[in-house]
This record gives sequence, structure tokens and C-alpha cells, in this order.
Amino acid sequence: METYASLLESIQRIGAEVASQFADDVDQASRFPSESMAALKEGKFLSAGVASELGGAGLNIEQLASLCANLGQHCSASAMILAMHYIQVASIAQHCNDEAPWLDYLRTLANEQRLIASVTSEEGVGGEMRRSIAGVEANENSFTLFKKATTISYGAYADDLLITARRNADAAANDQVLVLALNGDFTITEQGTWDTFGMRGTCSAGGHVTAKGASWQVMSQNFADIAGETMVPYSHILWAALWLGIATDALSRTRSLVRKSARKQRGDIPVATHELTRIYSQHQAMRDGLFGVIREYQDLLNSDREQLLGMAFGIRINNLKLDASQHVLNIVSQAMQLAGVMAYKNGTPFSLGRHLRDAHSAVLMIHNQRIVEANASMQLVLRGNSDRQQGF
Repeated sequence: METYASLLESIQRIGAEVASQFADDVDQASRFPSESMAALKEGKFLSAGVASELGGAGLNIEQLASLCANLGQHCSASAMILAMHYIQVASIAQHCNDEAPWLDYLRTLANEQRLIASVTSEEGVGGEMRRSIAGVEANENSFTLFKKATTISYGAYADDLLITARRNADAAANDQVLVLALNGDFTITEQGTWDTFGMRGTCSAGGHVTAKGASWQVMSQNFADIAGETMVPYSHILWAALWLGIATDALSRTRSLVRKSARKQRGDIPVATHELTRIYSQHQAMRDGLFGVIREYQDLLNSDREQLLGMAFGIRINNLKLDASQHVLNIVSQAMQLAGVMAYKNGTPFSLGRHLRDAHSAVLMIHNQRIVEANASMQLVLRGNSDRQQGF
């Protein structure tokens, strides 16, 4: 049975020996990081968040975040794919109500190391995850579904899909469910290509999805609760973790260059060291902010899950995304300015072009402006004592 310690050691090895070796080619060719994902499957990483009694490692959110941060230091596309898979696994594991077919599926996932992709985006809803146009067509035994998705990250390479849709054809746009589509029971007709500025290896082209399956594959719990308790917190936490990985590697590369310069200036501390110290401070703030929110989230999971659906926690978790997405961009940008042309050039040990382009995606993944607007709306109706009650 894999343990956190063994998985952490293994992912550090995979990052250094596999992911880092192919990261530039994955980026340049805008291709799926097949080498990294094969190594992750072999190492049983895709079931890290599955309970141990079902064949997984039973890791908690803090441990999963650490895995993503470590992999993110070497290949952010690989880390993003792993993070998004963990989000889907958690959405199932925490909301399947221990129903036998879902537990059997998690056992199969652990045994076969199945990769799950998310289909939450949709044409015509303005980027809002909590509204759907597509509706489930179901009877007592089976379902069918057709959805026009604007992006499906690594959809062409996934074993299974987890899809948001209206509960039925007559349901309101926000009356949603999660639907599992199994390999062989869905098709994706890609619409357009994935030729982007950054995060090129996630292969997130849009597509039209046609799916069918058994009735148990439509989760009974409302998607609004799944999103509030699990999908949104896991997304913001695990994305922030891999962004921390990008920032960590950018800082490490720049520090190596500054040290190299310092050795040539015996007795004098280079001026660049002062700026490096300021970047370190931002990196520490980014890390502390991430793991502080993780601790709060885990505390609420264990003590008062209802607060996870409240506005105070909603603002808190949204602020993590806003802060982390800005921190990673600032840290990488300042590191590049400090390192100069050696960071600007491709193919050097200090190159940061890929890091900078990938960092720019952080603001756009659930656009920061949309999150600011959501926070503003919640602030207007949040009762004045709610923050004091939660200690925020």
C-alpha cells in the first residue's frame, strides 16, 4: 500500500527524472505529457485520494496539494492534469453517499489507474459553472446526455468524464447534477484546437460530448452542494499548489544564477541578493496563505461542514485563488527581471519563458474579475458578525 511518504519521494523522482525532461517539448508541441502520466499511473498516483479500504492511499487535501506543488516545479501541465483529476475523484468520493456502484467504481479506478476529466464548461452560459443548458435524459435504468463544452482539459486522453448538466430537460439552469461517463460510452467531437499562450500540455480543446450509461452514474446529490463543499475548494487549493510549484522553481533557478554571480564577487554581497530576498518574502506569503486555508478547510470538514456552503468561507476560498494567481505571476515576472537575459532566453538552466506563460493562465482559470464580482455580491449580504464567528 502506498503511503504519503513513499508517494512524496516518488513524485519528486518522477518530477526530476521524467516531467522536467519532457516539459519543454510538451509545451512547444502543445502535446499531452504522456511520459509523466505513464509514470504517475505506474506509481499509483491517480488513486492517491481514494480511501485505503478501496485500494487508494487515502491522502487528505494537504497531502494532495503537496504532491501537486512538487510536480508543478517540473512540469506545470502535468501538475494541472493531476490536480484536476484529484478534484474529480474528491467530488465522487465525498458525495457518493457510500452507494455500492460508486464504491465499486472507485475500486476500479484504483486498480486500473483511470484518469477522469471534467466537463463543467458549456457554450451559452457565459463561463458560469453553476448553470447548465444540457439536460440529462433518463429513465429508471439508463441516461443519455449531449453537451457542448467550451473546454475539456485532456479530454481526448481521459478514461472517464465527470459532466455537469441539468437534472432533467425541465429543470432550471442551476438545478444541476454530476454525471459519470465511462470509457466506451462517450464520444467527444473536438471543436477547434488548443494552440495557446501557456498551459499548452493540458490539451483543453472544446468539444461536443455525447454520453450514455446506467442510472447510478447520475449522482443523487445536488451539484450546488458538491461545488461548494468540494469542487471549488479543491480546485482553488490544488491550483494554488501547482502555481506554488511554478513559483518555487522560478525562484530556485534565479537563486542559482545569483549565487553563481556572487561567487565571482568575493567579499561583496551582490545587489541582486536584496531583490531576491524580497521575492522570497512573496513566495513565503504565497505558501503560508495556501496552507493556512488548507488547515481552515480541513477543520471545517471535520467540525462544521455547513459553513463550507456559507458566504464567509466562499469569500475566503475565492481570495486564495485571487491571491495565489497574482503571487505566481508577480514572482515569476520579478525573477525573470532579476535573472535578465539568461531567463529570457530559451534553453538555458535559468529559462523562465514557459513559467511566465503558464503563470498567466492562473488569472484566467475562472477569471479573477468574475471572482471579484462574486465576492463583492457576497460582501453586500454577509452579516457583520459572520467573519468574527469564524475567526477570519
